Amino acid sequence: MNPARASLIRLRVLLAKEFRQLLRDPRMRFFMIIPPLFQLMVFGYAASFDVRHAEIAVVDQANTPTTRALRAAVTATGSFTLHYLPDMATAAAALDRGEIRAILRFAPNFEATQTAQIVSDGSDSNSAQMITGQLSQTLQQSARLSAGIDPPVEIEERAWFNQNLDDRSYFVPGIIATIVLITTVILIAMTVVRERELGTLERLLVTPVARLEFLVAKMIAVASVGLFDVILISIIAVAWFEVPFRGSGIGLLAGSLLFLMSSLGIGLLISSYAETQQQAMLLAFFVIMPMVMLSGFAFPIQNMPEGVQWLTWLNPLRYYLVVIRDMFLKGGGMGAHGFEYGMMALLGALALLLSLRRVK
Repeated sequence: MNPARASLIRLRVLLAKEFRQLLRDPRMRFFMIIPPLFQLMVFGYAASFDVRHAEIAVVDQANTPTTRALRAAVTATGSFTLHYLPDMATAAAALDRGEIRAILRFAPNFEATQTAQIVSDGSDSNSAQMITGQLSQTLQQSARLSAGIDPPVEIEERAWFNQNLDDRSYFVPGIIATIVLITTVILIAMTVVRERELGTLERLLVTPVARLEFLVAKMIAVASVGLFDVILISIIAVAWFEVPFRGSGIGLLAGSLLFLMSSLGIGLLISSYAETQQQAMLLAFFVIMPMVMLSGFAFPIQNMPEGVQWLTWLNPLRYYLVVIRDMFLKGGGMGAHGFEYGMMALLGALALLLSLRRVK
């Protein structure tokens, strides 16, 4: 028989074995479906930079019509829950206990100074900046309106691609990318190590099955799971979270396949160092967490130190996030992301070459 044909037959048999193992093992079925959906629901609702129902203490020692109007303006935003306290000592104690997020104080001489004080909890710097910024903006706008002062320039604000600046529309596509990374890296690392633990890997390799055929079958099976997760979670993102999808489905799948090359290579490298499934899990999270942190998922890469920015060029998740977010929000096609596709292909090829040389 032609060697190439014989290799294809063995690969087909191995693929059938891999899919049977994945679908037969209850733990694998659970891992393929439930955790990705759970992560999507949790992060889809929890990941937000919006200020909602922030507990604010108000110490109004002036209690004038002006301060009452300012308090009403803050309440009308719907972003704050106000608690009226008699003095700063009481408010400071509440802030120290974590019962409130900030203090808004109007001093007794407010009418003369026209100065309001905002004290925030700096132990949570992100929340403190958002609360302080929104409070300041609300107070300034209300003061101008009550004084009848028209701004010298009228600003007309528009946000393209995400008109309401909805955090969920920004985060959910990124969550899809991180879920695919976590699922595929852990799944292929654990399945290879499991074969080694059970001794089936050694028994397979004494048969005519080549090591490359075995690994290719593993990668195709896990890549199929990754693509299934991309499609399933994208449908849920559009149907449940109402995130618009304006791009090319083929472009999204092509980018996902290129990204899967990297994640599968990383997972195979992890399996070559891990002796048990527990070690594989720990090593996977040791690798995944820095990849997520340095991808631009939550923190802009431009704000990172210059040395760290250079390091992000080696992170395939960085490029996949650009592709998947643009596919959802901007509607860009494959032609608009040639650089990202090229970098994912390059990094994926390097990861696969290293892993195939390493895995024994």
